[in-house]
Amino acid sequence: MAGFKGIIGHEQIIGHLKNAIATDKVSHAYILNGPDKSGKMMLAEAFAQTLQCERVNEALAAAGADGSVSAEACGECRSCKQAAGRNQPDIIYVKHEKPNTISVDDIRTQLNNDIVIKPYSSSRKIYIVDEAEKMNQQAQNALLKTIEEPPAYAVILLLTTNADSFLPTILSRCVSLNLKAVPDEQIKKFLMTDYQIPDYQADVCVAFAQGNVGKAIQLASSDDFNELKNSALQLIKRLHDIELYEMTEAVRQIGTYKLQINDYFDLMMIWYRDVLYFKATKDVNGLIFKDEVYDIKRQAEQSSYNGLETILEALKKAQVRLNANVNFDLVIELLLLTIKEN
Repeated sequence: MAGFKGIIGHEQIIGHLKNAIATDKVSHAYILNGPDKSGKMMLAEAFAQTLQCERVNEALAAAGADGSVSAEACGECRSCKQAAGRNQPDIIYVKHEKPNTISVDDIRTQLNNDIVIKPYSSSRKIYIVDEAEKMNQQAQNALLKTIEEPPAYAVILLLTTNADSFLPTILSRCVSLNLKAVPDEQIKKFLMTDYQIPDYQADVCVAFAQGNVGKAIQLASSDDFNELKNSALQLIKRLHDIELYEMTEAVRQIGTYKLQINDYFDLMMIWYRDVLYFKATKDVNGLIFKDEVYDIKRQAEQSSYNGLETILEALKKAQVRLNANVNFDLVIELLLLTIKEN
């Protein structure tokens, strides 16, 4: 952990948090709201580390009310090193044993009962509640009492994928920070620089991640994703040559990725969008699957605009049907027949 320096994107949120530290206007409670792997924990930990950094606090004390301080954790003091190892005694991670619920007991024992005890070695006590959307109503009500009258030294960070699940009274008493998608070019540059992956592979990861840095990193370093991608593309390339009696085997092949079917469909969707894009523009540079240009070009020549639009629509319908628990094999077979006919 190196403060805010190692975070890709989210400049507005970082600016807000750093300004709050520099001007000594830190709120007692924040909500960091965004998709899974979007950077909520990185932001929370950077904020907590910077708030507890000995050098930052010394600079704030020396500057006084009118001073301007660089709110960036030094990474070298005892507190920063402890924070990096997740063993800073005044940065508390609220955990829960039940996978889908943060109970009232979790909040009472780890937060409410602990928050009344003064900080051990710092001027603040910071509580990080990950997956906070899992708090049941009793847990939220218990937390509300603490948020309404917190000790001056307390900062509570609620990390969530769904801020709408919180009680309106909690929402009204917290500063809400919504994480936005990070620009594709920023993520692509980061993957190529830090993970040394080629540009064509970075393009696929970026297109798939949709502005989510954590997901892009996961995809870039995932053998499973590469296997999934190769399987989907191999099937797409030979689908028009498959005989009807071979369709059952194709359905079975896709069935091995049943748990990742939305990712499988997304890969197919990116492929057919590439084919449609190339058919309309003949521009190789705008493709996501740049390394597949030969097959994309061949398919663009063989396909009509209406046919490609029909395929993309069929993929969307298949996703909706599977989410509605329609029979898996039936949905996949209908989809493959539609693709084959177009």
